[in-house]
Amino acid sequence: MTLDLPLVAGSFLVAIIVGLTGMGGGALMTPMMMLFFNVPPLAAVSSDLVAAAVMKPVGSLVHLRQGTVNLRLVGWLCVGSVPAAFGGVLLLRALGDVQDFVKYALGVALLIAVGGLAAKLLIDRRAGREDAPIDVRPIPTLLIGMVGGLIVGMTSVGSGSLIIVMLLVLYPSIRSNQLVGSDLLQAVPLVMSAALGHILFGDFKLDLTVSLLIGSIPGVYLGARVSSRAPGHIIRPILCVVLLASALKLLGVGNIAMLWIVAAASIAAAIGWSAVRTRVSTPG
Repeated sequence: MTLDLPLVAGSFLVAIIVGLTGMGGGALMTPMMMLFFNVPPLAAVSSDLVAAAVMKPVGSLVHLRQGTVNLRLVGWLCVGSVPAAFGGVLLLRALGDVQDFVKYALGVALLIAVGGLAAKLLIDRRAGREDAPIDVRPIPTLLIGMVGGLIVGMTSVGSGSLIIVMLLVLYPSIRSNQLVGSDLLQAVPLVMSAALGHILFGDFKLDLTVSLLIGSIPGVYLGARVSSRAPGHIIRPILCVVLLASALKLLGVGNIAMLWIVAAASIAAAIGWSAVRTRVSTPG
């Protein structure tokens, strides 16, 4: 078994973001393997999900000990997400040769994640303080779990990047550390279900997974230790840019066009962010 040291280093950095924000695991880890290490799409999805099944409990345990988890919210999410994640793997298998499909589906999922993260930043700014208790709504929460689980099973993206944004829309007053902690915990059975499906039916690679785990376990622990006390807001705009660039590359956009699109999107986001700040800070 060969250990890939550059992949270990990359997974460590990605895992810090996962522990810090609850986002970016599959959305960063899988594209990183495909774009920088030339890993086939299905192998990247399979190995990332198996690694996440080990990595996620590390971050969620930190939040459990800190008391930043809403267990009722986690329960309803899991009712929808766990069977849907396994179903997503079966759907991939039923489609036959899916390497190109997975690549483009991942690109689309990342674009959705970018839009969701941008919306989250605006919601955070308009909502102000995040200290109100939430009343868990079972059916909408279950549906969020089902949608997120299906996408995770097919692309490995969604356990953080998509589900956490949908939760924020449904529960805009939830505290950031409770949002991250609850999302990390619900992702444990979710990614385990998807990982099991990929071990049985996907293209799981042991060497890849071991390299991912060696880097990601200490990384997610470090990020979760920080986020359980002071949630990381600064990293989210950077995460948006990285996800957008990754999505465009997966969708076959050339380097020059990608740079122009990312630059234009960054400028537009900066203008919109400035307008929101001005509106919020203006009395009345």
